[in-house]
Amino acid sequence: MSYEVRTKKATPEQVIEYIMQLVKFFPEILEKYPENYKERSTWVKAFKNGEPGKRMLNALQQLPAFTYMAPGRPSRAAWAKVFEKHIGIEQIGLMLKEAYTNASFKPIKRKKIKYWRDAYGIGEVVQRVRPEESNDYIPNPHRGTATFQRFQGEPIYPSIISADTFGPVTFPKPGKILNNVNYIPRSTVAYCRWPWAWFEPRKGKYNWRLIDETLKAAKAAGQTAQLRFQPFTRHDELPDSDSKRMPPRPFVNMPRWYWDTGAGWTDKPGYGAYEPDHNDPRYLKHFGDFIRAFGKRYDGHPDIESVDVAYGGFWGEAGGNTNKKTAAKLADVYMKSFRKTQLVFMSGTAGCDHAAKVMGKKGKSIGFRSDCLGDLKQGNHPDVPSASSFNHTYDLYPQEMEKKKEAWKTQPITMETCWNAAAWSYMGFNLDKIIYEGYRYHMSVFMPKNVFYPIELRDRLLEFDKKIGYRYAVRQIKMPLEAKGGAGLKIEAYIDNVGCAPIYRPYSMAFRFKQGKKVAVVKFKKDIRTLLPGNNWFSETIKMPKGFKPGEVKIGLAIVGKNDKPKVWFAMKGKQDEGWQQLTSIDALSGKPGSKKRKTRKKPGFSENATY
Repeated sequence: MSYEVRTKKATPEQVIEYIMQLVKFFPEILEKYPENYKERSTWVKAFKNGEPGKRMLNALQQLPAFTYMAPGRPSRAAWAKVFEKHIGIEQIGLMLKEAYTNASFKPIKRKKIKYWRDAYGIGEVVQRVRPEESNDYIPNPHRGTATFQRFQGEPIYPSIISADTFGPVTFPKPGKILNNVNYIPRSTVAYCRWPWAWFEPRKGKYNWRLIDETLKAAKAAGQTAQLRFQPFTRHDELPDSDSKRMPPRPFVNMPRWYWDTGAGWTDKPGYGAYEPDHNDPRYLKHFGDFIRAFGKRYDGHPDIESVDVAYGGFWGEAGGNTNKKTAAKLADVYMKSFRKTQLVFMSGTAGCDHAAKVMGKKGKSIGFRSDCLGDLKQGNHPDVPSASSFNHTYDLYPQEMEKKKEAWKTQPITMETCWNAAAWSYMGFNLDKIIYEGYRYHMSVFMPKNVFYPIELRDRLLEFDKKIGYRYAVRQIKMPLEAKGGAGLKIEAYIDNVGCAPIYRPYSMAFRFKQGKKVAVVKFKKDIRTLLPGNNWFSETIKMPKGFKPGEVKIGLAIVGKNDKPKVWFAMKGKQDEGWQQLTSIDALSGKPGSKKRKTRKKPGFSENATY
């Protein structure tokens, strides 16, 4: 007999018939229970009691005793055999009591609430607030899917090819922020990168227009910018010049003046002929000078999300031909130039390993970026099985993440795609596997290069975006119902981070107390950067602000920045007021001697709401 047949549900009529058989064959058991259990009409009525009745009937329809264990020929002995194990036939009465109690459940009729506090009895002293979780997209900062060489709402790339070599050179005018089409609807991070030669056309003469305009455009689009300065890309990205000295076959677009310094090149490059020799002291000096100048101007800029540490190689990736000593020196230039702005190092490079070692001695971690998320390619070689060929997912990521397995707890991870989501589709890659990798590596920013999302992948990628980085759901806030100004409020918070990483900015969870035009913001001391994925519970006592009149004070919830303005929102349904999510209310009590107080019981009895 198949499993499906064995677990076929009993009909409602069969359930009632089986109950009547138990009543008939075991009268001595039913003596302990209400007389109406013996009447068929009792059970018919109970199962018609709305949702409670339906739910209980559904459970009984699947009861082993009423399905595959039910006797074919009913008798006392046959039914006794069904229940013979452990507590035996005594469970029949207990079962019927449980079934009737739940099926006939009726909620207590509550009095009409005219004032918010009337929902609680006069003896209650605490409230448990349990907001309903929202599954909506939340445009929270420092996380999620990034736009690439574009800003929020701009057209995505028209084909499957994106501009890896250079970032925006024209900028949208400020206006209404539009949703992206065929991509993630909203993005709060823009990823942009350009060649060094574009910023320093002459030694020491810097053109910061591209950066200034990028930061301005990102802010207007509700984004922060991740930036990379590429030492070089392809030669054709800059026009020829009258430089006195050039490699025999110029392939890369280093600043033309750089070659005139006598800097060396190598004819054994990684990507193209005659790339710069990164180990030449001139490279360390001149590219280092540029990084220092950039840091002097922009370190700590509020609209920069992070600086992607690129110190050598085509596009600034993989370190180029730098040896370990040179890579370490270049990484040091970045770390000394950017003491406020978040740095992310390319995983798998000598510079990244050096930075991790330096920061590790200080008891800290580094942020990092991994390239080629989604690489599940299979080879096409006669001597190697296609499923056994090299790819980043199995050959590089595991060992690199093993080195930094705890880093994500304190520093962000950015992951850039191999190709893009459209390529994943036409190459036949397993999206569920790619998403699994993204979650377990705890990334905060996903950068799929602004190429369209195929229809068959779109919904899953949108859901994927919701859990990249942090996402906070409020499961419960337990707090007093009333308090005097200046009194301590003990708050117990149960916050569930349903994302895959924490937030890395020193923001604060805060309450906003509001009564008419009177407003007070109280920040918690809890470091929200410690709210790792999963359940987070903490208790803290804050003070009830003074100056409120006796009566209702509404409480809003948000995560705020330095200016006490909402910066991050929780995944909870409900209205907002000036960016604050409405949480609950509290009654302000007068602190004046002899003032009238809310009437309470002298000896409060048992309460479902109180703590014992």
